[in-house]
Amino acid sequence: MPDKIRIIALDLDGTLLNSNKQLSAGNLAALQKAADAGIEIVPTTGRFFGGMPDIIRQLPFVRYAITVNGAEVADVQTGSVIYKAELPWQQSVDIMRYLDGFSVIYDCYLNNEAWMTRSMKQRIDDVVEDKHYRRMLHELRQPVPELKSFLSQRRENVQKIQLFTADSRLRLDLMRRLPELFENLCVSSSISTNVEINQTHANKGEALLALAKHLGVSQSATMAFGDGLNDLSMLRDAGIAVAMSNACAEAKQLADWVSLSCDEDGVALGIEKYCFNN
Repeated sequence: MPDKIRIIALDLDGTLLNSNKQLSAGNLAALQKAADAGIEIVPTTGRFFGGMPDIIRQLPFVRYAITVNGAEVADVQTGSVIYKAELPWQQSVDIMRYLDGFSVIYDCYLNNEAWMTRSMKQRIDDVVEDKHYRRMLHELRQPVPELKSFLSQRRENVQKIQLFTADSRLRLDLMRRLPELFENLCVSSSISTNVEINQTHANKGEALLALAKHLGVSQSATMAFGDGLNDLSMLRDAGIAVAMSNACAEAKQLADWVSLSCDEDGVALGIEKYCFNN
């Protein structure tokens, strides 16, 4: 018989949040029920903590968060960092120099803030199709005159580089080429026009296991929900893995079970099935 679930790691966009980036009443009720049963509810996202929707950050039962695809695990109530895996700033500049040779725009996360060259920020609408994602980029990316120069002045390590391109073939080619050209990269994607570049140990799976170790929880007592390529590591490493019906094929293949979609309270159904259907 599987262990009682003690940690639930939840991707946000396309998983816990619906297509309008909202938390449904059904999913909220399920999270509250799980939290009342003593289960840690852990938002697990490619975003930095301040970039998560207010409705998630303000949930009173959320104590821990896995952010920036696993580059950081933090106790959000105390501010202490439990796990960190970042890109060296010099390598980040080298990656950006390489990307300058292609038809892409890019940003980076540093110290839980997002930064972008001003001229690239002006091109967001030309590259990113999803209107909700476009709005988020406009709101959260802080413009600087030139990002590589900014990093060279700051000399601080980078949590994530993210590139965007409307060229689907180029996107797939860069996902293949970047780990071949640069050491210790974890390359993933969360939407159809982006590539997310992290340090190799900055992935949701390793971050989830690091949090479980910190809390003294066995791997088999962890559960993960996801839909995208950047969720594969935690679906692989969690004790129970649930993919949404709107998930990519790779996520569904790794899942122990495929629930309903993010627009049909698929998270709530999975929580009920594995945490309360005894």
